[in-house]
Amino acid sequence: MMAAIQLIHILASILIIGSVLLQGGENVDITAAFGGVSQAAFGPRGSVTLLAKITWGLAVIFIVTSITLAIHASRSSSGSVLEHAPVKSAPMSAPVKSPPPMSVPFQSTPVTPVMPAPAKK
Repeated sequence: MMAAIQLIHILASILIIGSVLLQGGENVDITAAFGGVSQAAFGPRGSVTLLAKITWGLAVIFIVTSITLAIHASRSSSGSVLEHAPVKSAPMSAPVKSPPPMSVPFQSTPVTPVMPAPAKK
């Protein structure tokens, strides 16, 4: 049963792509291509073509099968996929020994910070 719904879902999605690509835009008039104003741009839209009706029907089928597959997947799942994944832990390493303290060379005069001279007015 679910295999049939998946097959219908895949077929509907492929047919929707094809029907949308076959349809023309709203202004497919030659005057719209050159920047002119088409007479149909502000007038009535006209009748709906058969290809548009087929696209609407396929869209409804696609949405219904999507909802059906989502409901079936939520009811039949036993949990997350990650719940069954093997757990990997970080390898245990020996404690890091700190290096011996380094000797600082002796300075005879202490370093004092240099203050900038005040600006002249």
